[in-house]
Amino acid sequence: MDFTLSEEQEMLKKSARDFLEDKCPKTLVREMETDEKGYPPELWQEMAGLGWMGLAFPESYGGSGMGFIDLAILLEEMGRACLPGPFLSSVVLGGFTILDAGSDAQKQKYLPDIASGKTVLTLALTESSAWYDAASITVTATTDGDTYLLDGTKLFVPDAHVADYLLCVARTEQSASPEEGITIFIVDTTNPSLNYSALKTISGDKLFEVVFDRVRIPAENILGQPGKGWEIVQRIIERGAVAKCCDLVGGLQSVLEITLDYAKERKQFDRPIGSFQVIQHYCTDMATDVDSTRFCTYQAAWMMSEGLPCRKEIAIAKAWAGEAYERVVTLAHQIHGAIGCTIDHDLQFYTKRGKAAQLSFGDGDYHRETVARQMGL
Repeated sequence: MDFTLSEEQEMLKKSARDFLEDKCPKTLVREMETDEKGYPPELWQEMAGLGWMGLAFPESYGGSGMGFIDLAILLEEMGRACLPGPFLSSVVLGGFTILDAGSDAQKQKYLPDIASGKTVLTLALTESSAWYDAASITVTATTDGDTYLLDGTKLFVPDAHVADYLLCVARTEQSASPEEGITIFIVDTTNPSLNYSALKTISGDKLFEVVFDRVRIPAENILGQPGKGWEIVQRIIERGAVAKCCDLVGGLQSVLEITLDYAKERKQFDRPIGSFQVIQHYCTDMATDVDSTRFCTYQAAWMMSEGLPCRKEIAIAKAWAGEAYERVVTLAHQIHGAIGCTIDHDLQFYTKRGKAAQLSFGDGDYHRETVARQMGL
């Protein structure tokens, strides 16, 4: 596979970096950690004006018709900038799922507004176990005439407070196989029987507990076929895992650059600390992890963009990326010393985001089990 970016992709990468360096400085990131929304709406609208929300959607739905690999480039730059906001929730988890499994009417109703930034979606999937398997789905949806009643609690729902709609994964029937009887519902967040409360997080991202108390949903709001939603959920998890890896690649690259600059400038014993062999080896190990994470991530993103089977490649990328990230930021903190452990230093943003990302869409053990199954073990 050729990793060289096309001229168009290089332009996308440069324009995204220039925009985010100007519009999303670390002062804004720090401010948004304690902001109620968690992102500035005016920045969201500017991003929408650049066509970022609809980048990989077909032109017929207000998008640019580019591929997932192009979106991966954009996600990497967002990770580099520590961009706050519901982009991954709305576009990757919400929009792509409707594009993938929605009816023509659902696509026409939701996708143009997602692409324009007018509508925000998110995914309500995980529950008390925080595990990404079908057996963990206990929120129920029972029929009541031509509607369904949703009951139960979802945890770690991203950006629920600003979402216009939730994609709720619920169990509509009990079966010997936990993968059977799973259905996805499009839920309007203005429903008075839906309640949410904020969870305190290490990285300052906005995660919520969402309680469904007999939330009435019309049958037309089912995404895909009733009881056959688990295959869709698996695609959501895989797509989210690749997107999160892209975010991590951007963060890793920024951590490496910050650390290299520091090692060249910081002096001890009248010489830059980067001239000492141990620091050189640390930086070399960091660069190795950065590049290996980028390669396996872009392999998975490219295969996904091409519609190729890539479950094993996605699992390899996610298992590797989370643990490589931890190794890189640990070495970065060692090289920086005490200054790198302060809340005023930019390094802490990447450390906290990386720790949270390790668990998103499955941790290392979850994905290693996937790789083992794909190898026939």
